[in-house]
Amino acid sequence: MPAWEQLYKSKIMEASQAIHKIKPGDRIFIGTGCAQPQTLVDELASDRNDIVDAEIYHLLAAGDAPYVREEFAKKFRTYSFFLSDSVREAVAEGRADYIPMFISEIPSLFKTGKLPIDVCLIQTAPPDRNGNLNLGISVDIVKAAVENSLMIIAEVNEKMPRTFGDSFIPLEKVDAVVLSGRDILESAQPEVNPVVEAIARNVASLIEDGSTLEVGIGAIPQAVLRFLDGKRDLGIHTEMFNAAIIPLIESGVINGSRKTINRGKIISSFCMGTRKLYDYIHENPLFEFRTSDYVNDPFVIGQHAKMVSVNVGIEVDMTGQVCSDSIGYGFHSGAGGQVDFNRGAARSREGKAIVALPSTSGNGKTSRIVAKLREGAGVVLSRADVHYVVTEYGVADLFGKTIRERVLAMAEIAHPDFRNEILKEAKNRNYILPHQKELPAAGMAYPREYETSRVLTDGTELFVRPIKPSDEKALRDMFYALSEQSLAFRFFENIKSFPLKFIQEFTTIDFSKDMSIAAFINDLGGEQIVGVAHCFKNPATKRAEVSFLVRDDWQAKGIGTELLDILTDIARKSGILGFEARVLAKNHLMMAIFYNSGYKVTTKREDDTFLITYDFKDGEK
Repeated sequence: MPAWEQLYKSKIMEASQAIHKIKPGDRIFIGTGCAQPQTLVDELASDRNDIVDAEIYHLLAAGDAPYVREEFAKKFRTYSFFLSDSVREAVAEGRADYIPMFISEIPSLFKTGKLPIDVCLIQTAPPDRNGNLNLGISVDIVKAAVENSLMIIAEVNEKMPRTFGDSFIPLEKVDAVVLSGRDILESAQPEVNPVVEAIARNVASLIEDGSTLEVGIGAIPQAVLRFLDGKRDLGIHTEMFNAAIIPLIESGVINGSRKTINRGKIISSFCMGTRKLYDYIHENPLFEFRTSDYVNDPFVIGQHAKMVSVNVGIEVDMTGQVCSDSIGYGFHSGAGGQVDFNRGAARSREGKAIVALPSTSGNGKTSRIVAKLREGAGVVLSRADVHYVVTEYGVADLFGKTIRERVLAMAEIAHPDFRNEILKEAKNRNYILPHQKELPAAGMAYPREYETSRVLTDGTELFVRPIKPSDEKALRDMFYALSEQSLAFRFFENIKSFPLKFIQEFTTIDFSKDMSIAAFINDLGGEQIVGVAHCFKNPATKRAEVSFLVRDDWQAKGIGTELLDILTDIARKSGILGFEARVLAKNHLMMAIFYNSGYKVTTKREDDTFLITYDFKDGEK
């Protein structure tokens, strides 16, 4: 018999004996999430011990937390780094305390002695052949607590999966072993509704092949994984995960082959899921569980190229400040790892830091994109931290944007019923110009269904979509890049300047009546507009007047033809019967686009212009 087996047997005792070792006034740490040692927690809260005035510390309580009940107020005071359902009420009523900290920094509290731990209650897998216990599904801040605790009591459970990474504990460090055969706590995957699905699709559209992902706690981050089919060579570096990643691993979407560090490995600090997940990760070398001061370290995170962090917010103001730990004065969750991963992804080469949330709460009665955060709300991410904000209505890219540009972008992704309230308040604060046009009437949504990609004959990929008010700057840049001839062809005069009031007429569109689309290319400076097309409906004729404009250096490449084709499809779906346009006789390229459209075109000369008309029925495509 190996020596460790005798040592192991000598440490085994009943839960009541183990808990009896805890003295009044001790500081007690309890393991995280679904790895919570249930037998030890039950015994801790029983009447069979004489513990009084003890302090309990934990990160996340996934199961019951009986020690926060009012009846145990004289026995325990609880301190939580993150508020789950089981402790939120106790904090609100003053029976427990919330410690706002970044997860990456919590281990330092234990290591430096700033927060000394007397007793550590954990759950582990049975010893391996070398006599090492294994923390299984929860390493996070638990490992640091174990390494810096005066006493360790381990609930050893044969149902705990054994994981690789930084999850091993030498048996000799453990003071007491309590055997358990209870089922490990499980956490079902969050329910997904149409709003969550729409948000997840928008987030997924930002994720490129070869990205490394962090998906935080909540329905939205986990739902994103459902929409990554078709992506390639994704990696995972995340503080937690659930079973949603399994299909992507088995399909080869997640393989970690292009990760910058820890290539080929899924790095996490804890997981929460079902028995299926626990069986999947058991002794699976694909997974490595590391401590929070490694996994959540922004400098480690930032080493990954194309690092994408996906986290949630409770509300975001029109300038980009994110509240994610409180509802007014009431603490709701915690700072958690959001700042760690947001800053790490922002530091990453081609990284993307994303905050996602539904546009409303309270059955649509309250906007979560707001002119100002409610009183008492905590700013977890400053406006300078935030890059992307995503709702079911789209994506707001705030990085490097002015306050005015941020307000317009945030108003666009707010629920239509609240957009103009935001703009009104922004005008009152002089955040936007007094002549800023209101957005389309309440209930009129941005027509995302008309977004599409086209490939030109030279291989250039165009992204074509309806234009938005936040495109003002990009459209202005395009206008100023045009030659005098191109401007004359479009506006029938040589325009010298393009003030914002002029630009708004082309970017703030009521999509129930008109349509404007823009063709974008990705350049070193980001998205650039290389072509635009406008369609204004004439109710009398049921035709629409159309116009096109393509940047000079992109003319004769087929962009005008693509824009006309896309605009035609949109018009026909909208009940428009045909197009009409006025084109200068010298504008041979534009004339050719119409003549090659496949429709029977009628032209009428009027001085130096042609009036072009055609009906869609005359030349079905």
